[in-house]
Amino acid sequence: MTMNVLAPEYADGVGRRAVLARELAGLAPDVLALQEVTRADVAALADDGWHVAPHPRYGSDGVGAVLAARTPFAAVTADPLAVSDRTARTEWCGVAAALLPFPEPFGPLLVAHHKPSWPYGWELEREQQALVTARLVAEMADEHSARHTLLLGDFDATPDAASIRFLRGLQSLDGTSVRYQDAWANAHPDGAPGPTFTPENPLVRRGDMPEAAERRLDYILVGCGPHGPTLHVSGCRRVMVEPVDGVQVSDHYGLVADLVPPDHPPGAWAD
Repeated sequence: MTMNVLAPEYADGVGRRAVLARELAGLAPDVLALQEVTRADVAALADDGWHVAPHPRYGSDGVGAVLAARTPFAAVTADPLAVSDRTARTEWCGVAAALLPFPEPFGPLLVAHHKPSWPYGWELEREQQALVTARLVAEMADEHSARHTLLLGDFDATPDAASIRFLRGLQSLDGTSVRYQDAWANAHPDGAPGPTFTPENPLVRRGDMPEAAERRLDYILVGCGPHGPTLHVSGCRRVMVEPVDGVQVSDHYGLVADLVPPDHPPGAWAD
């Protein structure tokens, strides 16, 4: 699961966090990426039994991101994604990657929580940050013999942006190409747009981007080997779209994907 949960300083953060905690308990994800969290939010996750890998830096307002899992991490690395002068000087961005030693038949999973720069006009930085994350994941997966790789987070770019096209294997960047399967697109072959940030959400209309058109910014991407995705997407859905007990949890909707091993390993014929 991934969700930008909106910094608690906005729109009754205490009430929204209480509802979020109840919803997370009901959804019970194995892997969780949250954006716009504080150190207190990360500590609350740890107190609730989550194993946490915070992003390498927080903004001046104390807001950042965290990768969490119910299974202990076997290895963790991070990068601040400071790819240009303005990313080094401005608010938080970064990636945290961790190895999860899941047992058979699933096998070890390398998961990376990617959070690039958010400003509208910074697609150049988002391209460079996608490259850094892709290379970091490839190197770590090779080092630890990970069977599967997964990228998730608020990527602050729509599916037609160069950074997303690169990660989905639709174009190369800087002489590099990778291929991740978009869980939402795979689960919705009818082309359902699935916006995760939209003016239909009252907190978007109240927020600091009131003129933003609806956009799909939040992704769960499944890594591919030579013969395609190593995991089967059995479902992908948005969560916390409608108010819960009268509370709109965030200005983003959450995204949940159900991933299982395929019927037979890619690259081999079934008996």
